[in-house]
Amino acid sequence: MRAASRILALLTILSWCLIGGIAQADPVPGGSEKRIALVIGNAGYKAGELATPANDAGLVAQTLQAAGFDVVGARDLDEDSLRRAMRDFTDKAAQSGPDTVAFVYLAGYGLQLNGENYFAPVDAEIASAADVPVRALRLSDYKRQLAAIPLKARFVVLDAARTAPFAKTGDPLAGGLALTEAEPGSLVAFNAAPGTVGPQEKGPYGAYAQALVEMIREGGLPPAELFDRVRLRVSETTQGGEVPWSASRIEGAFEFFKRAADAPPVADAEKVAALSQRPLKDIGAQDAYAACLHRDTLQGYQEFVSAYPRDALAKRVRVLIAARREAQTWRRSYLADNPDGYWSYLSRYPRGPHAWDARRRLRELSVALEPPPHFAMLDYDVPPPPPEEVVYVERPAVYFDDPSYELAPPPPPPAFFLPPRPAYIVDLAPPPPVYVDYALPAPAFVPIPAYVSAPAYIAAPPNNVYYENIHNVTVIDQINRQNLEFSRERRGPSALAVGAGAVAGAAAGLAISRVALPPAVANRAALQGNAPPGVAGPAGAPGLRPGIIGNPGLAPNGQGLPQQANRPGQPVLPGQPPQGIAPGARPGLGQPLPGQNGQPLPQQANRPGQPGQGLVPGNRPGQPGQGLPNPNGQVQPLQANRPGQPLQPGQVQPGVTPGRPGVGQGLPGQGGAQPLQQANRPGQPAQGLPNGNRPGIAQGLPPQNGAAPQIVRPGQPPGGAGAAQQQAIQQRQLQQQQAAQQRAALQQQQSAQRQQMMQQQQQQRAAAQQQAGQRAAMQQQAAQQRQMQQQAAQRQQQQAAQQRQMMQQQQMQQRAAQQQQMAQQRQMQMQQQAAQRQQMMARPQQQPQQQPRGGGRVCPPGVPCR
Repeated sequence: MRAASRILALLTILSWCLIGGIAQADPVPGGSEKRIALVIGNAGYKAGELATPANDAGLVAQTLQAAGFDVVGARDLDEDSLRRAMRDFTDKAAQSGPDTVAFVYLAGYGLQLNGENYFAPVDAEIASAADVPVRALRLSDYKRQLAAIPLKARFVVLDAARTAPFAKTGDPLAGGLALTEAEPGSLVAFNAAPGTVGPQEKGPYGAYAQALVEMIREGGLPPAELFDRVRLRVSETTQGGEVPWSASRIEGAFEFFKRAADAPPVADAEKVAALSQRPLKDIGAQDAYAACLHRDTLQGYQEFVSAYPRDALAKRVRVLIAARREAQTWRRSYLADNPDGYWSYLSRYPRGPHAWDARRRLRELSVALEPPPHFAMLDYDVPPPPPEEVVYVERPAVYFDDPSYELAPPPPPPAFFLPPRPAYIVDLAPPPPVYVDYALPAPAFVPIPAYVSAPAYIAAPPNNVYYENIHNVTVIDQINRQNLEFSRERRGPSALAVGAGAVAGAAAGLAISRVALPPAVANRAALQGNAPPGVAGPAGAPGLRPGIIGNPGLAPNGQGLPQQANRPGQPVLPGQPPQGIAPGARPGLGQPLPGQNGQPLPQQANRPGQPGQGLVPGNRPGQPGQGLPNPNGQVQPLQANRPGQPLQPGQVQPGVTPGRPGVGQGLPGQGGAQPLQQANRPGQPAQGLPNGNRPGIAQGLPPQNGAAPQIVRPGQPPGGAGAAQQQAIQQRQLQQQQAAQQRAALQQQQSAQRQQMMQQQQQQRAAAQQQAGQRAAMQQQAAQQRQMQQQAAQRQQQQAAQQRQMMQQQQMQQRAAQQQQMAQQRQMQMQQQAAQRQQMMARPQQQPQQQPRGGGRVCPPGVPCR
């Protein structure tokens, strides 16, 4: 009854989906805008698990599905799966055409090194800064690839600015994410401003993901305005502990959802416009803070500090200025990439977040680490930091919620600027647990108001139940209930629905509400299987984090993956191995087959080719009086038809379901003859059986001559010794034939397994060779760079030596010229002295003046003496 009710519920959901598809499928024929998205949430890190990234990714993916995006997503990807998923998405974007909008959302641990941003896989082992380029993904490579593809718009959203538990030895890493630029037609967004990190979140969802989902669902917002409002909401939710950042160069018109003209206003547009046009000093400190945070420019923050230098919010704004000024200074130095640039940074921030990056690069350039007395200082766009500002950036990252800053919490933005959070965000319940490897969680979806709709020009994505039913409360409620129910029971609906014939050739019920895995991840999940925690999957792939059993694996189109391990309570489908048997293996003789409720059946009576366990002493198969066990393990009396006996036309053996032979039954052939059945291969339907049913193992086989065996009724002795001997001979022949068939099947199975193992080993060797080649190429490139650096250093040393030699020669020449000049001066002085002496010798001696007579008085000339 429960299975029937579930099938009915799945059919109801499918019918509503079809009705919604008919009503809303492609409202304007020829819609050309394709929307594709890749959503990754890495939470299960070996270095330290995170609480929210997987749930955040599921929430964002679900919202993008409703907005018409063809979404692929996964959680907890290791390095190989992450690189393959990114490569698959860029290939998909290249094949989608110029009218495509691509959206990438990555949640987890982000790192920065030497001005580049990296995203860490869950298996990353980063002991020092040198491991970052090797064990993490450099995001600029994929940004450039997307920028080179002709697309309508590109979004790269990094919810990854967190305090990372990596690089604990050696030189420290700068915290947060590095300031970058958006390429034309692109938008880049971080959950925290460059050089800053957000507070640790305990779940179930992060503030940034919730704000992003809220603003997307509001509708009618262009990309730049949408992320500006996300910044305000996150700052309000975290009480200033996290301030997002974004840069947009999307010039064309784009809206995630359209908002009807009669929809209630999101904000008072007139007041917001008037607020943005007035100087900050004229609107009050609280409104001015919201306005400058909405603008998010260094000039706007400086205007606030100039207008309100003594306000309590001024200290918080100074921290924002310090982080932005340092990030811009480092980016300018990094782009210059020469000793003068790095010395310029160190002269401003000798203990700044990127001081170790600058010194690492100076070591690579083989120059002095500390700035020399004289060098060409870079011309920065921002002035040097004042002394009171440097204290905020003398650490690897800026924490706005650091108690040492003593920052007062900011006030909420005015209601006319940003209304309070809606109830569906505040009361959003955590998603049900996920029991499938790599699959994203599926939070309860809330229908979107009728005044918000998807644009008519979108090309409808395939198998997207949310896009077709964003307003359909009935369908959404059914899916949410089924999602929660199947999660609680740890089982998936795909096998049940498809086995009951509810849907043919498409994902049904819960599967259509799931986010499809990227192709490479789906293939890996299919090889790995869904094993219980602590148990390796069928492929035995080491290092893979097993998921929890319950929901089916998802292929790229959203359908359940084939060859999933059967879970308790699910029927064994044609071509599927029973529970406990690896794919590709056949159940051995004597192994129990699964019965109802996932319980194994008891051992059946021994068939030809099996040891005589469980038989009454003295009895042999085919003897009279021997009963066959029924499903409860008890021996039941022999029926009229037993193994080796033909069934009358239209007659059904008691205790056996019509249309499906029981264990140990003979199968009728054409014309009454019963040919020997070949061993069925794994994954193939049984030959000669109706409806694709497989016979049980060790079924009874008829004699080779096609003659019907003698019918022995209960209590009647077998006829004659010759008949008994003939029957024994026939049984031995049948046993030999069955043993030969089983040996051949086992050999084929072992051969197939060996081939599969060889293929896996070859793939692993190829992957290892590829990685080794990449490492060798990186090492060769590093060696070439070191060689070039050494050559450059040698040239610099030669130039320095030549300069020193020239300076020495110049100094010697100057000293010689000075000595010669001094000698000439001394010679001239000597000549002058000699000339003076000669003049003095040649001057006639003056006669002494005679004293006048008469008293010795001398009268002045011309005056008569008296």
